[in-house]
Amino acid sequence: MLTSKERMSRILRHQPVDRVGLFEVFWKETAQKWTDQGHFDKPEMVSDHFALDVRRTGGEITPMSWKLINLFGDPGNDKIIEESATVKLVRNGNGALLRWRTDGSGAPEHVDFLVKDRRSWEEHIRPRLLDADTFPRRIDFRRYRETRAACAGKNVFFTAGVVAAFDVMNELCGHEHLLVGMAMDPDWVRDMCDVYTTLTINLLETLFASEGMPDGMWVWDDLGFKHRPFMSPAMYGELIFPAHKRLFDFAHSRKLPVVLHTDGLIEPLIPQLIEAGVNCLQPLEVKAGMDLLKIKKAYGERLAFIGGMDAREIASNDLGRVRRELESKLPQAMAGGGYVLQVDHSVPAGVNYETYKYFVEEGLKIGTYR
Repeated sequence: MLTSKERMSRILRHQPVDRVGLFEVFWKETAQKWTDQGHFDKPEMVSDHFALDVRRTGGEITPMSWKLINLFGDPGNDKIIEESATVKLVRNGNGALLRWRTDGSGAPEHVDFLVKDRRSWEEHIRPRLLDADTFPRRIDFRRYRETRAACAGKNVFFTAGVVAAFDVMNELCGHEHLLVGMAMDPDWVRDMCDVYTTLTINLLETLFASEGMPDGMWVWDDLGFKHRPFMSPAMYGELIFPAHKRLFDFAHSRKLPVVLHTDGLIEPLIPQLIEAGVNCLQPLEVKAGMDLLKIKKAYGERLAFIGGMDAREIASNDLGRVRRELESKLPQAMAGGGYVLQVDHSVPAGVNYETYKYFVEEGLKIGTYR
């Protein structure tokens, strides 16, 4: 039987393995509910409880709860402007004003942004990103060191998680200003991509030299929404592709496979993502229009996949529906290797512990190679 580290290393390289891999992301409410029910002692124990094969430096319960690499203009703490029992208004290190729910998971509401165009980028953010004095505060050495050591002790595949150009820019100025900028001032967007990618690579080089190498790179960059990407393939190729290629080439120069997390429907971009150097796509969001089996058939020799199991079927808590979802997809998804079992986004709080346990147990039975 392979260790998790051995299994994932082989899956990402399309080599023979004993079974499919296992990975998951859980809403914090889900893990807390199962903890309160007595299934494990602390919410953060959920990954070990289900013996997941992969860990990310961003955590498994709330993937962006802390950042390995901080790319805010000011890498200091967020400032709370207002707070109630259910929401909190926060101004982050980019000067963006965001409203977060405190009684549940999810993305924040975009209230306002300090940066909306090239002028405000050059005035407020660009000089701070180039200030070498901020570099030490941009890397979470301790959390990386602790997570890496814990994974090594359990022989679990450990990935360094970073946010790539499109998501970083979206976090800075929001989708509306970013997409208008891509159309009306592409040189501004090119400059942001260049600055952020250069800074990310420099920080990763510093981190790896200090703390040692991970087993892979996990990159967040949400490129799509429901039924379409945020941009055309031509615009992706012109503006975002060069930044991706530089970052992924850096990873490959360190012999690190690249897992790209991208929500939404991104199928039209897949050929260019492969050219940029992506080794594995995650999570293949069904409700956005991603079809695991179609994409596996088209690109399965060049890509590995994590996810693609419809979370709505698991959230039904109907074990018959769960089994049908597994039986209809898993045999084809695992054929020829290169597949890791996961729902198509994350496990919501409505999923019963017994349901998810069944999903894992039945999935690994079906997903064992014979």
